[in-house]
Amino acid sequence: MFARLQALLAALWGGFLLCVAFAAAPSAFAVLDRVQAGAFVGRLFSVEAQVSLAAALVLMLLERRIARDAVEAGAPSHVFSARLLLPAVALFCTVAGYYGLQPMMADARAGHGVASFAALHGVSLAFFGVKGLAVLALAWISPRRTS
Repeated sequence: MFARLQALLAALWGGFLLCVAFAAAPSAFAVLDRVQAGAFVGRLFSVEAQVSLAAALVLMLLERRIARDAVEAGAPSHVFSARLLLPAVALFCTVAGYYGLQPMMADARAGHGVASFAALHGVSLAFFGVKGLAVLALAWISPRRTS
C-alpha cells in the first residue's frame, strides 16, 4: 500500500512540476504584461515550493516506512536508496533554489547584491530543472519495487 502511495505521489508531483514549467509560467508571460506576469509567476513558484517541501518530506517518510517494513520482514537493510535520495535532492533544490535564491533575486532586481538578476534566475532555473528530473526519476522507479 505504501509503495503504491509513494508511486502515485511522485507521479502527481512530477506532473505538477511539468505543468508549472511548461504551461502555467509561460502562459502568464504570453497573456499578461511583464510586471503582472512576474507577480503571478512569483506567487505560482511560492505555492510550488510549499507543495514541493511537503511532497519531499512525505515521500522520504514513506520510503523510511517501506524500508522499515522490509527489514522487519527479513530483507537486508539499505540505509540509502534512490527512493530516499531523489526526494532529498528535490528538497535540497527547493530550499536552495526558492528559499535561498529568491531573496537574492529580489535584491538584484532592486539593483543591490553580488550577482545580476539574470545570473541568479539561471541558477534558480537549474535548481528547478534538477528538482524536476529527480522527481520524474522517482516517479519512474517507484513502481519498480524489488524489495
